[in-house]
Amino acid sequence: MFYLVLGGIAFVGLMMTLFQMRNHPKGLFILFFAEMWERFSYYGMRALLVLYLTQHFLFSETAAYGLYGAYTTLVYILPVIGGVLADRYLGQRQAVTIGALLLVAGHGLMAFEGEPVQPGGSPDAAVINTFYMALALIIMGVGFLKANISTIVGELYSKTDTRRDGAFTLFYVGINLGAAFGALMAGYLGETFGWKYGFGLAGIGMLAGLVVFVLGKPLLKGAGESPNPELLARKRFAGLSTRWLIYLGTLAGTIFVWWVVRDQQTVNVLLMFAGALTVAYISYRAVFTLEPHARDRIFAAMFLISVQVLFWALFEQTGSSLNIYTRDDVDRTIFGQEIVTSVFQSINAIYIILLGPLFAMAWVWLGKRGLEPTAPQKFGLGVIQLGLGFLVLVWGANMAGAGNLTPVIFIFLIYLLHTTGELCLSPVGLSAMTRLSTSSMVGLIMGTWFLASGAGNAVAALIAQATAAEGPNGESLVLQVYSNVGWLAVAVGVGLIVISPAINYLMHLKTLKDEHPLAGEGEIGEPMGPGIHPGRKRPAE
Repeated sequence: MFYLVLGGIAFVGLMMTLFQMRNHPKGLFILFFAEMWERFSYYGMRALLVLYLTQHFLFSETAAYGLYGAYTTLVYILPVIGGVLADRYLGQRQAVTIGALLLVAGHGLMAFEGEPVQPGGSPDAAVINTFYMALALIIMGVGFLKANISTIVGELYSKTDTRRDGAFTLFYVGINLGAAFGALMAGYLGETFGWKYGFGLAGIGMLAGLVVFVLGKPLLKGAGESPNPELLARKRFAGLSTRWLIYLGTLAGTIFVWWVVRDQQTVNVLLMFAGALTVAYISYRAVFTLEPHARDRIFAAMFLISVQVLFWALFEQTGSSLNIYTRDDVDRTIFGQEIVTSVFQSINAIYIILLGPLFAMAWVWLGKRGLEPTAPQKFGLGVIQLGLGFLVLVWGANMAGAGNLTPVIFIFLIYLLHTTGELCLSPVGLSAMTRLSTSSMVGLIMGTWFLASGAGNAVAALIAQATAAEGPNGESLVLQVYSNVGWLAVAVGVGLIVISPAINYLMHLKTLKDEHPLAGEGEIGEPMGPGIHPGRKRPAE
């Protein structure tokens, strides 16, 4: 009964979203469904991953959280490289296609689970290395796909189109439709009938996403095409073209990720190196190649990007420590039936499906009346709600009393507050990145957005490992950790709202008036909008 209710709610949300999309470009439908199926595969697998590691391979919770953190961190490091390759050579559409092919292969390999590890034993070498290769293919696939499909959404709208934030919110609903159905269907199959069935279904979902994207190419009307096809075909080394060098680099990168994903510390070092290099490169480009207003907008984007490190460090407890807490410390009986743990990870996505269209309408309604909060203010509201979610769960657990299971209603409440916080930050952030970036840096900035998500996931693994520790008397520290991070998030969110006027100034949004979405705005020597350098000719539309 519970599964039917959740599935029915998700279906109603899909219908509501499709109804709202009727006034948007048809290309949004293609991107919506392609990303929906990609997220079906990713979140279906994510809902099972920590459970699979601890129950099938018998990893300790600390080791499982470490591998989960390394995996999710790499998932968000690679989009920086994917964004740069798309900006300079491939174009976003080809990058998304390559990513989808890698994802299909990776999810297919996840279906080879082998025999369960027996207590005191160790995993079969061939099985565990196949598992690591599956993770490597998925990581590389997301690196090509994640940032670039969001960039194509931005190319469908002018920078001042009032539908823009709403479009990203609707696109975000598509992401979460995939997440909801993935956790419900793949999660249920994996825990009930066998891990390989859940992982296999996730792979079928990714294949469906690839088919939708390839067949829907004409509706994109040229958005995301290669910026320089001749450069892509140029011979570079040993008679190989740029395209083939990218393919060979992808193969080498997959082998490297296969080796490094099992080492959390090495991944964190790579993250710090990639982060420092990326920030230095963007700062150089902003200072030495951009006009003053465009430079300020890049710095505003970098500030917003930094905020989400904290946000995702706390939010991503969902797939790790909160997943285990739900399994071990929550009364999961609903309508007289005990619900499998992984299914609860669909709740956040279902909330977004229901609330996303309402938020999209609210931003448009407020925007038309000049009352819409700015992006920094929305970020502050999002972080506050994230912290309140943890505090509500701690309150509910304490109310139940030591040694008693936490009532399941508090899992629904923490996901509700995390969802409303996410809707104030994540889709708004995606929209802000495409608005604040220059055309030649949009893939790089979008990749950096996801790189910061990777940093958040790395910190999330450390927080999750802290929840697995024991106090001096052997007591669990999970609620104490949740309380500490909850109050920290509330304080940071309030601080963001206080300093938002300064960030608003750096964004110079009024100077974006009438800019064409695909124009090369903001770079020295390129045409810009009339509000930035009066007297320059407006780009042809």
